[in-house]
Amino acid sequence: MEFEVQIVIGIVIFIVIILVAVLFLHKAKKRYPADIDLMEGRDFERFCAELLKRRGFLEVEVTKGSGDYGIDILAEKDGVTYAIQCKCYDGTPVGVSAIQEAYAGRDYYDRMVGAVMTNQYFTSPAVEAARKLKILLWDRGYLERMMEEEA
Repeated sequence: MEFEVQIVIGIVIFIVIILVAVLFLHKAKKRYPADIDLMEGRDFERFCAELLKRRGFLEVEVTKGSGDYGIDILAEKDGVTYAIQCKCYDGTPVGVSAIQEAYAGRDYYDRMVGAVMTNQYFTSPAVEAARKLKILLWDRGYLERMMEEEA
């Protein structure tokens, strides 16, 4: 009899563990799409804006899309204003032109910080240009860490 009770308790614990794992995966799946690499540009911009909101950014606004002077998101955090360029590429590293757009857009929108947010990584010339122009680079690794910190 005692052995049978231990088996039942073991089965119940196993089922609870499975249910917790399923709920955790379901919650994570609801928050983030299965693969950000498959998003279209505007969807990626909206995804990034929502991620920034959940990370404490305020007044997060996705710009109109055309005539935005290279800036896709305007936001503020801790009294610092941001102009953010989003790039969702299919395996291609982000080059210098994105840095130039963020630089020009930061000044156009009179923001304190310019940034480029991407699902990929940056070319060496882009990293060098960003360093000289004081543009933040939020690459795939940074984006993934932002998503993981929330889960």
